[in-house]
Amino acid sequence: MKWKFFYIALILFIIGIQGCYSQTAPSKKINTMDNSNQKKNPVYSNTDTSKVVLNDDEWKKILPSDVYQVARQKGTERPFTSQYETSHEVGTYYCAVCGNALFKSDTKFESGCGWPSFYEPISKSSIIYAPDNTYGMQRTEVMCGRCKSHLGHVFEDGPPPTGLRYCINGVVLDFKKAQEAEKNYNAQQSKPGNK
Repeated sequence: MKWKFFYIALILFIIGIQGCYSQTAPSKKINTMDNSNQKKNPVYSNTDTSKVVLNDDEWKKILPSDVYQVARQKGTERPFTSQYETSHEVGTYYCAVCGNALFKSDTKFESGCGWPSFYEPISKSSIIYAPDNTYGMQRTEVMCGRCKSHLGHVFEDGPPPTGLRYCINGVVLDFKKAQEAEKNYNAQQSKPGNK
């Protein structure tokens, strides 16, 4: 009886693991949204906060294939492949699809899960949430508040002060060091209507 339970548990575990990897992006590491890609993307902005609504064909034309697969097809990059997973630089993480500010580096922590993890978004409007019941799991999907691109999931096993772990696909993140981020923030604040 013990062995029967063990085998059933093992089979369920294997099925669950396969579900996590069935949507994986190619394992090659690329700096997905470098400046040349941002120039081809007319909606990319670190200062514009207006909502972005494009159809699937338009997204496919302007996004690199790895970003498109995760952001628009709700894929998952392979764990431990993101250039940001173990990064400790000070600055701001942005949506690689539209440039929306998502997380400050001081909310990033080492979770050991294989993806960049944060305990709090930069603002309440920077992230939107949706239930995700795929693969027999009950999770909460997190999406960009500006373009509704899939970012990852949030779990209730993070550190204080929030107790949350935002587990984010690194391929859909851009990072700007603190001085550059401050310059962009000040530019946005100096626009009429932002005071």
